[in-house]
Amino acid sequence: MENTRQLKIARQIQKDLGEIFQLRGMAAYQGAMITVSEVRISSDLSVARIFLSIFPSDKSADVIAKVEQETGKIRAELGKKVRHQLRIVPELHFHVDETLDKLERIDDLLKK
Repeated sequence: MENTRQLKIARQIQKDLGEIFQLRGMAAYQGAMITVSEVRISSDLSVARIFLSIFPSDKSADVIAKVEQETGKIRAELGKKVRHQLRIVPELHFHVDETLDKLERIDDLLKK
C-alpha cells in the first residue's frame, strides 16, 4: 500500500517525465507519441517503475529500447526538475503499458 508521500512523488515524476518526453518530441522516438500513463515508486523512494503508453503500438519495442538507452540522460533531466523536492532521484525502470491494447482486443471480441 502506497502512502501519501509516495503518491505525491509519483504524480510529480509522472508530470515531469511527460514534459521531458513532450520537449524531446516525436521525432526523437521514430515518430511515436509517448504518454506516461502511470508511475509506481518503491517505499524507500529509490526505484520508480514508469509505464509508457506508446502510439502507434507496433513501434513500442523499438521506442522502449531507445528510451532505455537514454535512461541516464532522462534521469539527469528529471533530476534538474525535482532537485528541490527530492534528495535522491530514483532509479528509473521503463515498461510498456499495454492497457489500451488489451482494451482494444476486448472491444474487438465483443463486436464479433
